Amino acid sequence: MFLEKDHNKTVKSGWIEVVCGSMFSGKTEELIRRLNRARIAKQKVEIFKPAIDTRYDEDDVVSHDSKSVSSTPVQNATQILFYAEDFEVVGIDEAQFFGNELVNVCNELAAKGKRVIVAGLDMDYLGKPFGPIPNLMASAEYVTKVHAICMSCGNLASYSHRTVKDDNLVVLGETDSYEPLCRICFEEELNKDKAQ
Repeated sequence: MFLEKDHNKTVKSGWIEVVCGSMFSGKTEELIRRLNRARIAKQKVEIFKPAIDTRYDEDDVVSHDSKSVSSTPVQNATQILFYAEDFEVVGIDEAQFFGNELVNVCNELAAKGKRVIVAGLDMDYLGKPFGPIPNLMASAEYVTKVHAICMSCGNLASYSHRTVKDDNLVVLGETDSYEPLCRICFEEELNKDKAQ
């Protein structure tokens, strides 16, 4: 953490980092990498995830390439404030599944001098801004957008195309439910879906 002078006292200055992108772009892998580096530096680190995300494991955060780290599942973002009190670095995975209160939680943690690293989808399956991620990107000091490879043409992919018929905003899934697509291929698929 950076130290700032504030009228004869030294205050830790925290910040927010957002890692965003489509499905299969390496968001969780990048989150785990950053947290591991903080652990190597002997910083106190904890990672949180929404309790509803049990795709790979009920407790651990697991990337699509099977890297994992133990985490604390929480029902809502405000619980993170309680559990994160004794940590210097706070990781939050699948942030799009938290409500907009996550923005206030992250800002409060950063104001307390914590480094907050958030990973999540920036767009939903329709290509629209997803959950609290856009507001977190606006208030974050650092934003990293990672990309997958388009499953259709091989270009860089920024969109998560849902391959199963379901109109719910949240559908937990992996390669059986989603594929990463570039802008052009995503628009083509959306037009096909509308035509059906």
